[in-house]
Amino acid sequence: MTTKINKILLLLLLTTLSIAGFATTEHKIQEEETGEESVFNPGEMIMHHIADSHEWHLFHNESIHAVIPLPIILYSSELGLDVFLSNKFDNAKHTYFVPKKENFGYKMHHEHVVLVDVLGNEVHSAHVYDFSITKNVASLILSAIVLILVFTAVAKGYVKNKGKAPSGVQSFFEPIVGYIRDEIAVKMIGPKYERFMPYLLTVFFFIWFNNLLGLMPGGANLTGNIAVTLMLAITTFIITTINGNGTYWKHVLWTPGVPLPLRIIILPIEIIGLLTKPFSLMIRLFANITAGHIIILSFIGLIFLFKSVYIAPLSVAFGLFMTFLELFVALIQAFVFTLLTAMYFGSSVEEHAHDDYDHGH
Repeated sequence: MTTKINKILLLLLLTTLSIAGFATTEHKIQEEETGEESVFNPGEMIMHHIADSHEWHLFHNESIHAVIPLPIILYSSELGLDVFLSNKFDNAKHTYFVPKKENFGYKMHHEHVVLVDVLGNEVHSAHVYDFSITKNVASLILSAIVLILVFTAVAKGYVKNKGKAPSGVQSFFEPIVGYIRDEIAVKMIGPKYERFMPYLLTVFFFIWFNNLLGLMPGGANLTGNIAVTLMLAITTFIITTINGNGTYWKHVLWTPGVPLPLRIIILPIEIIGLLTKPFSLMIRLFANITAGHIIILSFIGLIFLFKSVYIAPLSVAFGLFMTFLELFVALIQAFVFTLLTAMYFGSSVEEHAHDDYDHGH
């Protein structure tokens, strides 16, 4: 047990120190680009770390610049469809002119690709449609592959150990799946819970895995991207709306037991309430995950801001503590999102508002 705790603490320390190394990298890159010693800007370092990117940056030192170039997929009426790797922008002007299309080119400007002429001036009348595989998209694909591999192994474990005690990967995930089924789906949804179990399990493990991947050195901040949390919230809203029965819509559109004048007043409030549910899901996950990254990077940034040997141990200690806390938050946010989703599903399929469902417990 002590050995496992030591391994976890060592991993957290390496993660925290890697973030410090990332901050150093950003400062050095800024100095190299300007050719002079620049003042450390913690805001730029933090935003660069939590924002999406067209390349996957791992680490950087004086001799090695470890970056994984990602596919750039662009379309414009002037140049048509172009596909190339992001390292084509690795030059002083961050521009790339496609062979045989020298009249126009592309320029990477603060992670936005714009069209430029032969002199490097932006063509404001042109619009570039960017379908690139960014760092967040690559992380999304990676997490999907990990989920498929993990739960394929779990499914094989069920077949192999049928009628026996679970072992291996199955023994770790089976209690979690059972908890989501018994303590979330059954209690929140009722007898119709089975139809929603695939989505609830997918949402829980997708959020949890990506929260953990975001804490790894060089990891992407996928669940801290509001576009991702928006789509998760919209999917929950669509499933809730499609599965809503007559009782659900009656309570929303024409609240029973309420005088007619009050019903007219309550109707817009209920409709606004329908829209605020997915909005709260989106903001809650986005804000909590992003805030955690910002706090950790803020502590690390103090080292370079004050340039004091006395600040460094405190910054690393607080950063290590926050990283450990973020492991807990990663699980809690996945649980909360799944729990609230199950509650919304339960309200949409509930036959009678005051009926209790006996779960057999």
